[in-house]
Amino acid sequence: MKLADRMSRLLVESAFDVLSRARAMEAQGRDIIHLEIGEPDFETPSHVIAAGKKALDDGFTHYGPTPGLPQVRAAIADYVSRTRGISVTQKNVIVTPGGKPVMFLPMLALLEPGDEVIYPNPGFPIYESMIRFLGATPVPIPLVEERGFSFDLDVFRASLSDKTKMVVLNSPQNPTGGIIPATDIKAIADLVRDRDLIVLSDEIYSRIYYTEDEPVSITTFPGMLEKTIILDGFSKTYAMTGWRLGYGVMPEFLVEACGKLMVNSTSCTATFTQLAGMAALQGPQDDVDIMKAEFRRRRDAFCAGLNNIPGWRCEIPGGAFYAFANIKATGLSSKDVADALLNEAGVACLDGAGFGEFGQGFIRFSYANSYENLMKAVQRIQGWAAKQA
Repeated sequence: MKLADRMSRLLVESAFDVLSRARAMEAQGRDIIHLEIGEPDFETPSHVIAAGKKALDDGFTHYGPTPGLPQVRAAIADYVSRTRGISVTQKNVIVTPGGKPVMFLPMLALLEPGDEVIYPNPGFPIYESMIRFLGATPVPIPLVEERGFSFDLDVFRASLSDKTKMVVLNSPQNPTGGIIPATDIKAIADLVRDRDLIVLSDEIYSRIYYTEDEPVSITTFPGMLEKTIILDGFSKTYAMTGWRLGYGVMPEFLVEACGKLMVNSTSCTATFTQLAGMAALQGPQDDVDIMKAEFRRRRDAFCAGLNNIPGWRCEIPGGAFYAFANIKATGLSSKDVADALLNEAGVACLDGAGFGEFGQGFIRFSYANSYENLMKAVQRIQGWAAKQA
């Protein structure tokens, strides 16, 4: 039976493809260092696990309200209001099984064929995947290395049109680790404030930053709260990837629309994971601070090692846990380098072009691995590069 034509417009995450290849090589006895998957290598904080266990013992093993448990939505609203300096209530919150539904559901609710969506390129591949799947038109904005992988505002301004229905922002960013400066966020807000569009602000890495000032949410600027969707969750900040727990903060009419879509798909998010997430937000934050400090240590050492390789250049990322190395001076394609590092050096990493056309010539490494493994990876990469000279 033939699949629907729209299925051909769906993209995939290359990280999972590379992971599968790397696992197959390990099964054959190869030693592989995994720098392909964007997943904290830390354990979920113990008090969060305890809260999840208690929720199971207390009987939270059944259906819950589609938009989320009221107490959890209230806790999220309080957390977002406090951390962003804005005012939202639980009516603005929908709890989802992971962060991706906060991309998929609002896009499904808002986009019509022919609508244009501005998004960062290189960027998380699911943005473009969902835009194309829905028949809308993707409008990529190249992230400029010289600007710390922020938008070229002139290109952004020229890309806005009467057909622009959505603008996707991601700061700190995957795959580059870049943070959009507050001045650029303000400029973007000024350009879109009076337009009939919505902003999807992917802030999943909002707590993982190394700059003196924390990343700025576009919702903090006048007139933007009522036209912005904040995407956030627990996977990255609290090392809860397997708990599948995210949330969106958005205007009430969108919460209602996304709720209808959830009723027709997932029904609700697992209740015991929601209570674990509430404990994460309301409990001690020491584990987050420890993890971030360790990521900084790894970032500094790993990027320094890459910058010692002839023909390689790696800007020091301001956030997330990714190094986005420029290898254009080598004359090799990023796909060839990524494949060779896996097959010949035993280092699993990602071709930057897997994140969009403007990622060509870059390699993405996740430094969410141990310091020891990262230093071993640097030695392997340096050894491989020396053989190419």
